[in-house]
Amino acid sequence: MRTFPLRLLDGYRGFRGRAAQKGSYQHARLADEGQKPDTLVVACCDSRVTPELIFSADPGSLFVQRNVANLVPPYTTDGRNLSTAAALEFAVNGLQVRHIVVLGHARCGGIRAFVEGAGEAGPLSPDDFIGTWMSWLDRDPIDHVCADPDDHDSYRAVEEEGIRQSIANLKSFSCVRDRLDRGELTVHGAWFDIARGELWVMDGPTGEFHWTDGVEFR
Repeated sequence: MRTFPLRLLDGYRGFRGRAAQKGSYQHARLADEGQKPDTLVVACCDSRVTPELIFSADPGSLFVQRNVANLVPPYTTDGRNLSTAAALEFAVNGLQVRHIVVLGHARCGGIRAFVEGAGEAGPLSPDDFIGTWMSWLDRDPIDHVCADPDDHDSYRAVEEEGIRQSIANLKSFSCVRDRLDRGELTVHGAWFDIARGELWVMDGPTGEFHWTDGVEFR
């Protein structure tokens, strides 16, 4: 108890205080009724990117799976990728979510490590956990991208390509593909600019990303 971070305890007290001011504790209702989110968000572990905050979502409305670089590896039967696959299966089959959003972001450390690890002197090796995880990305569409280590914006093309690949990999899961075919599920890509607070959404047919203000999407 003495070693628990005081900042977290203070934050918890604020959480309890706000619940008391509202005169109710909505988590009690969620505990009784269970969760019924309509959207699965696959997001990055990056502490600067919080889906619930970005989308102003109430507790119980989003089912969030976070991993390094918000990747969805393709379906496999060899025992790898169990955490992401299990979350996806539970959200689609168990919770019957209507939407899946792959949420990427600017200045992604996983993407940067992937790009800089392309050479033999890079920070990643096949024996690193991050290196092994990021190897799920197909490097062929990315090799032509020129990223400047001093320019965070130059990594954006790779960050967007990672989202596209993850969406393609989602469709390798039969539970996703079947519900897509029945019109019971939609998949989406989005990219969040941390510095500017802008959300860019991927247009399904073209794979291009557009700033959401005043833009319609299909």
